[in-house]
Amino acid sequence: MKLLIDARMYGLEHSGIGRYIINLIEGLKKLGNKEQFVVLLRKKYFDQLNLPSNWKKVLANFRHYTFEEQFKIPGIIKKERPDLVHFPHINFPILYRGMHVITVHDLTMQRQGISATTLPLPVYYLKRLPFLLASRIGIKSAVAIITPSDTVKNDVSEYYNIDKNNIFVTYEGVDFGKFENHLRGDPEGLLGRWNLQTAKYFLYVGNAYPHKNLGIVVKAIKKLNAEKDLNIKLAIAGSKDVFKERLQNLVRQENAEKYVKTLGYASDEELSVLYKSSIAFVYPSLSEGFGLQGLEAIASGSLVIASDIPVFKEIYEENVLYFNPNDVNSLVEAMKKVMKISGEEKTQMISRAKDFIKKYSWQEMAKETLEIYKQILEKK
Repeated sequence: MKLLIDARMYGLEHSGIGRYIINLIEGLKKLGNKEQFVVLLRKKYFDQLNLPSNWKKVLANFRHYTFEEQFKIPGIIKKERPDLVHFPHINFPILYRGMHVITVHDLTMQRQGISATTLPLPVYYLKRLPFLLASRIGIKSAVAIITPSDTVKNDVSEYYNIDKNNIFVTYEGVDFGKFENHLRGDPEGLLGRWNLQTAKYFLYVGNAYPHKNLGIVVKAIKKLNAEKDLNIKLAIAGSKDVFKERLQNLVRQENAEKYVKTLGYASDEELSVLYKSSIAFVYPSLSEGFGLQGLEAIASGSLVIASDIPVFKEIYEENVLYFNPNDVNSLVEAMKKVMKISGEEKTQMISRAKDFIKKYSWQEMAKETLEIYKQILEKK
């Protein structure tokens, strides 16, 4: 069995998708001793990544969402002659005609409106329409679709009119080793770097895309401080994106500069300290496919305040505090509630939540994915 994975989005700079591909490959390395694997990689990780002898690296240094990948990726795949191809994202090369599995992490990009772009409208539509076409072809022609939650499975089935029997859920995981190693204080003085060593703060981790709904947290932190005459901060950690300037403009418009601290990129080790030392991690999204950051926060020893969207209720169940993501007052009340929780009650809540999230395993995700490959090829 020869399997090819388009791993060009390998790496944490690609956020959740990059982490998914990293853990998929790491898991398959431990499991797939009898199979042959081929991975397509950009130059950075082609040079860095070490793989077992039954794995082959192929340089495919093409950016996503480009005409170049559309024309060149099919030829590279054809040359390798795999039995099955896995596209871990929906940027599908429409000229490819072979058997493939595709992972759909969410339908945010399909459902987003013009507010989710900084491009001039003609350019936006020129880029968006080919993307929608390519993703539709890739999803509709796949022999199997993988999603990270039942919520996304149902969305994909409804949106594309696809039989649910062809859609498989493989829950993602959390690396307890990375996020539990830094539970005892801040030995390296990381909080001092951001002037948070004596601050009380709520934390957000991630990008500033419109569906992340960061505006409501900015408004809530201002309202919370105004009502209680406090000095509570909102710390925002995440990679740069084109919507960061919009966020900064909103902070200025709300006159919330003294309450909001933008930290920039933070490593997993740094995040573990930020999570642990926060009042709570706030996850205000209007749409998600899974919710990795909430698991990281819990593993680090933090409480989580999450929007009451279906996917979060599926993943976290009763182990976080929920609020209405369209109501600033709802979030403010959740923040107040967290601040009133006693130390003993907080310890108990975090302990229960940690036990609960142990069911989410990256290794189990890789095992289930390999079983999907085998099941498809056995049918063939």
